Amino acid sequence: MTWIDKRRVRLSGGEFAVVDEGDPEAPPVVLLAGGMTSSYAWRRLIPMLSPFMRVIAPDLLGSGDSEAADGAGLRLPSHADHVRGLLRALGVERYALVGHGHGGGVAQLLALDGNVDALVLIDVIAFDAWPAPRVRELTTRLGELDAEDVETWLSEMLDAGTKRAQLTTADMHEYVRPFAGPGGLERFRRVVASFDGEGLTDLEPRFAGLEIPVFILWGEDDTFVTPENAERLGDVLPWSSVALLPGCGHFLLEDAAETVAPLIFKWLQRQYMKVEHRHEADAGPVVVSLGRRPPGEE
Repeated sequence: MTWIDKRRVRLSGGEFAVVDEGDPEAPPVVLLAGGMTSSYAWRRLIPMLSPFMRVIAPDLLGSGDSEAADGAGLRLPSHADHVRGLLRALGVERYALVGHGHGGGVAQLLALDGNVDALVLIDVIAFDAWPAPRVRELTTRLGELDAEDVETWLSEMLDAGTKRAQLTTADMHEYVRPFAGPGGLERFRRVVASFDGEGLTDLEPRFAGLEIPVFILWGEDDTFVTPENAERLGDVLPWSSVALLPGCGHFLLEDAAETVAPLIFKWLQRQYMKVEHRHEADAGPVVVSLGRRPPGEE
C-alpha cells in the first residue's frame, strides 16, 4: 500500500504512477523527483499547492511505483521524452515545473521545449557535476550488489543528504520500498546504470535564451551537488533568483519543508499564477519576493 492513491498511465515506455491532485481545470504544476526517490518527496508540498493548482507528480519510469518497459531508455533525454508523452496523455500543454535532484535534470531539458511558464530547481544535477562521486563509485560495483547492499546504500544516501531532519522508519521504508522485494535489485541496477549525466553538458547557450522566471533553491551543505552549481545556474539563467539555505543538505524538503514549501507556493502564486501579494495588518509576516530584474528592464 502506498502513501497516496496514484493514477496509472500506460505509454510505450512503460506505466507511470502519477499523483494527480487538485482541480483538473486549474493551472498545472508538474513535480519531478529524482531517480532514486519518488513523488513521496513532495508529500509536504502537494497539499499546499493542490487547492490552487492541478498538481501532477509522476514517479519517473523505473522508480517509485512506475514501471519501465523492457528496453525503455532511462537516461535523462529518455526520461524527458517519457514525461512529454505523459503530459500529452493528460492533456497538459503549458505548465509550471518543479524539479529536485535527478528530476531537476529532466526538468532542465523540458524547460528548453518552450512549454514551461515558470521553473523551480531544487538541488538539481547540472552541467558536468553529475554523476556525483558516490554514484560513480556505485556504478563500478553494480554486479556485486545484493538486496541488503541496496537497502544499506539507500539508507546511507538519505542520511548523508539530510542535515537537519531525522527521517522516520516509515519515511525510510517508503523510499526503499520500490527497490525491495522480487525484482528490486535488478530495478536498482538498471536505474543506477542510467546515471551518466548525458544531456546536461553544453546547455549554457540555450539557458541564456530561456526567458521564464526561475527559482533556484539549494542546501548550503549539499555534498551531492554542491552550491557552486546553484550560482552557476543563476549566472546563465537570465530571469533567475537563487536562495541558499544554511544548515541544509541535498533533500531540502526533508530538512526544511516548513520553510521551502511556503517559499515555492508563494513564488508560484506570484510568478506563475500572477497573484499579487497583498499585505494586511493582521496577515502575519511580510513575504519577501526574491527576484532578479530581467536584462534591459529598468
